[in-house]
Amino acid sequence: MNTIVPIDVSSAERLEIVRSADRLAAVEADWIHLWHRTDGLIFQSHAWISAWWSTVADRDQRALRIGLVWNGDRLVAVVPLAIGKRKGLRFLEWAAGSYTDYGDILVAPECSLSALRDVWVQICNAGGFDLAFLNRLLPGAAARRIFTLDTSGGVRLRPNHREEISYRVTGQWESGAAWLAAQSKKTRQNYRRGVKTLEEAGEVKFRLLAPDEPLQPVLDRLAALKRRWLVQHKRESQLFEEGAPVLAALVDALARAGVLHIFVLECDGAMVAVSINFVQHHTMMAFVTTFDPDFGQASPGMILMMDYIQWSIDHGLGTVDFLCGAESFKHKFATQGVVLQSVLGTRTAQGSLASLADRMRQTVRHVRGRGLVPTP
Repeated sequence: MNTIVPIDVSSAERLEIVRSADRLAAVEADWIHLWHRTDGLIFQSHAWISAWWSTVADRDQRALRIGLVWNGDRLVAVVPLAIGKRKGLRFLEWAAGSYTDYGDILVAPECSLSALRDVWVQICNAGGFDLAFLNRLLPGAAARRIFTLDTSGGVRLRPNHREEISYRVTGQWESGAAWLAAQSKKTRQNYRRGVKTLEEAGEVKFRLLAPDEPLQPVLDRLAALKRRWLVQHKRESQLFEEGAPVLAALVDALARAGVLHIFVLECDGAMVAVSINFVQHHTMMAFVTTFDPDFGQASPGMILMMDYIQWSIDHGLGTVDFLCGAESFKHKFATQGVVLQSVLGTRTAQGSLASLADRMRQTVRHVRGRGLVPTP
């Protein structure tokens, strides 16, 4: 059941908490309008969140808690949250959080700060969770306007020790070739050696998929390669499970928003590396990249990445953003690292105990790291 609460009789602003798929669908047009007005990232778009909600495998274990602020008939803020369960605890977190590299809200300039804070209080008062954990906050995230230590009412959020780094390539180069020439001699040699190794197996082609090319064969190939990698590294991901619809739904959201860029590296007509990217804010953002391990000696994933970096520079983009993850290959080419912070708050006794235990574990790690306590 959705709830709509007027803030006060003198204000035109009113609050709403979206809890159902039907109401989520009903606010699509207003949400899209706000997303365009605020130049929001795809992660805060209606298409992204509804794609996740309509395909998530364990939806019966989750609940929507999307806060809206209306000014008359105009939507002026979206706080896209949901409740999920992990390790016996219920977390209030970003909707589609597993696939969201930058968590944030959408807020129009005319939305009052009091309304933003009041919608947070309403979400907290709705309950149903033990801990609120909001992560991957960019330094300039609009959400910081709500989640401050002096917020009265609702769950009080404090900075959490969990941080992530977003690595980026940014700088001034006349062309992609100039960027390549600026790399170390060893890097350039490895790139050319890899291309030559692939050429021994057939014609090598780097290209951007055309808008009218069918996507499903590419997504099937990417998911199959990712599953091989996950098995090899003893990991799991619902995004790449055979027959799972979520990857296709998210890519479709990118395509419908007009930001999708899929790059492939082909050898003798076969895709040996694939990267699903999107372009926003004058930036090439790399969402999912993988390669065929059968061609691992040539490092096709590295070749593809270097190719799309050059492509981005040649097409006037100022930044290549590898998004979340501290993989070594990202650090290798990055010229900038942005720290993404997180905040955490507790609502129940169970949540408080879990938070206390987490802080104690972090303290022990810190002390052991300084060599003050012997490791058993």
